[in-house]
This record gives sequence, C-alpha cells and structure tokens, in this order.
Amino acid sequence: MKFDKYNISQQIKRNLKELGFNRPTDIQYKSIPSIMKGEDVLAIAQTGTGKTAAFAIPIIDFIHMEKTSKRSRGIRCLVLAPTRELAGQIGEVFNSIARHTRVKAFALHGGIEQDPQINKLQEGIDILVATPGRMFDLISQGYIKLDAVDILVLDEADHMLDLGFIEDICSVKRKLRQQHQTLFFSATINKEIKKLAFSQVKSSAIRIQISPDDPVAANVSHFVMHVEMDDKRFFLERFIRDHEDAKVIVFVRTRVRAERVAKAMDRVDIEALTIHGDKDQHGRTDVMKKFKAGEARMLIATDVSARGIDIPDVNYVINYDLPEKAENYVHRVGRTGRGVNKGIAISFCSKEERPVLKEIQTFLKKPIEVIAVDKHAYQQTIDTPSIDDDLQKLIDEQDEWESRQKKVKGKQ
Repeated sequence: MKFDKYNISQQIKRNLKELGFNRPTDIQYKSIPSIMKGEDVLAIAQTGTGKTAAFAIPIIDFIHMEKTSKRSRGIRCLVLAPTRELAGQIGEVFNSIARHTRVKAFALHGGIEQDPQINKLQEGIDILVATPGRMFDLISQGYIKLDAVDILVLDEADHMLDLGFIEDICSVKRKLRQQHQTLFFSATINKEIKKLAFSQVKSSAIRIQISPDDPVAANVSHFVMHVEMDDKRFFLERFIRDHEDAKVIVFVRTRVRAERVAKAMDRVDIEALTIHGDKDQHGRTDVMKKFKAGEARMLIATDVSARGIDIPDVNYVINYDLPEKAENYVHRVGRTGRGVNKGIAISFCSKEERPVLKEIQTFLKKPIEVIAVDKHAYQQTIDTPSIDDDLQKLIDEQDEWESRQKKVKGKQ
C-alpha cells in the first residue's frame, strides 16, 4: 500500500511525496498502524530501513490533527537519542515530514550554547528530540516541563539502556502523564537489554522484529580481508585510489587512531575528514556538513558516528579496526546500503583481532565472506612507494598533536 492510501493528513502525504517516500518499508508498514492506535511498540529492524520515519509519521499526524493552530501548548512528544549527531538528524526528519503542518519539532543537545535553545523552547514546541544530558540540565533549570507529554520514544534503545540510562528513563516516565505511549526502536538488542525494555512498556506492547535472522540489511554486501595491523594504511590507500569517485566512511577504534590514519592518508595526498569525541560540537557539525555535501570523499570516524547517522550515498564502509562490541559491527556497516541503495562494507582484520571477528560472526550467526589476497598482491600493495611514511614518524607526529591539544585544553 502506498502512503497516499494511508489515513494521514494531506500535508504529510505531500511532504512524503516530495521526500521520495512512496511506499512504506517493512518496519514502517508494521509499526505505523500500531502507533496510530496508541499502542506501545518495541521494534527491532536493520539499519537503513526507515525506523525514524516509522515513528515520526504517525506522531506528527496525531499532533497535527489535535491542534487547531500553530500555537503550542506544551511538549506532546519526547524523543530521546544517545548522541548529538543522531538527535540532530532525527530533528531534521521530523521537521521535513512536518512541513506545512501545525507541528513544531526541535532537537536539543549539548556541546553548544544553551541560551538560543532556551529561546526556542520558550517560543513553544510540540516535539522535543533530545540527548539526556542537556535535557535534564534544562529540566533542573525549569525550562523544560514534561507533564503534557503523551508519547515517549527511545531511538537506538539498546544503546540508551546499555549506557545505564535506565534510571534516567524511569525518572522521565515519572514526569509524564500516567497514560502515555512508549515506543522503543533499535537495530540490535540483546536478551538483557530486551528485559529492561519490556519493563518500561505495557504488557500489551506490540513487538515487531524485521529479519531477525540477519541483522545486516540485505542491501549491504560485507566482507573481511586479513591484513596485518601495520599494513592497513597501505591497503586503505590502495582502496581509495582504486575507487576515486566513491564516498567512503572509515571506522577506527579510538580518537588517536582517527587522527593517525588521517595523517597517513594526508602524507600520500588523500584528503580525509575526521569525527570523534575530541572535536567540539561545532567541529563535528561542520565535518558532517562537508562530508554530506561531498567536499571530501572519505570520513574517518570512531563509533560516535556508527549509530543511526544517515549520510546519503555512502558507497563503502571500511572497518579499519574491528569494533570492540560485536553489535557495533551492524551499526557501522549500516551506514551504507541505506533505503533502496546498495552498499559494500569491508573489514581489515589483523591477527590480534581474530577473536573479535569470531565474536562478530557468532553475533551474526554466520561467517563473513573472506576476500582472499595472494602473497604477490599483498606484497605489491605494501611495497607502494611513499616518502617518509614510516610508522614511527606517524607516531611522533601524533604525540606532538596530542601534546598541543592538552596545552590548549589547559588554557581553556
């Protein structure tokens, strides 16, 4: 069934058509009717399958139909997200679907000045998308009241609960109306977190699970290459040169590794942007804008960007380092192959990381296809000539960079 056959407002239908949303995805098809009925929903679906729109469409329609003017009389829906980038992105989805309606949505997160955010809240909003830290801060200052909230949404619910936010969530729920709707959405969830999630919804909650046997979306082809740790930079360089027009996200384990890999690429004249927790919010936002706009074709990221971030037309994901948690593999590779697009993910696995690879394959319940590299091709790749590209010099440069960062922080 197409969206134009749904019992939703004409304004939303027009917005969906302009955004290219003609037919609902599986998660949207199964979730929207239950949400429209006011039922609690716990939904698990692969990355890139349209989970945000699955809850945004019925929520916007509900609030729009209840309002008689654009004037807001309190926050009606609260959406909690684990990261600033994800909160901002969810806010963008709400605002794009809510155009021409009476609904106003706003994304709230830390890392930026709070005064403009307070001004926006005081103007009146219907939907608040927030990270817990900044939200609780403004609640304590008296700028946010949740007593009019009808709907609570946890996006990336497993990560929210895993980070120990369960007490915060319980605290939030105590501030809401007694009869409110709770929606949990995520791409992955384990048994322990599932129990916590079930404890926060009604016993009659609808449980939706799309493609539970394979958490990686069908649009993503994913492979592993066995590459020694010190040789990974040569293979990354070779890959980028062989795919000059591709948009690539490269995942590394730490902030230091992100900058080190970027320096290695810079030394062979390959431009790369980096995003990680050491960058301030302005810097992170600027990087994301540049990468989305195509000003650079490679983004090197830590797992701060692995969850939920929707960047159009990412052709490849490279796991330069395997993730520490097996479920993060699913979130990483899900940055490509989103919507109807196809994508490819390749992991570089060193000898030291083979136990991690085993954990990932256990989590996926199947082996990852291996890209075999014969000895001649391997040697040819690492013999690529480059000037002063020895590992020790890279380490020395990174140590200098870290030292400068500490001095700057010390002055602030």
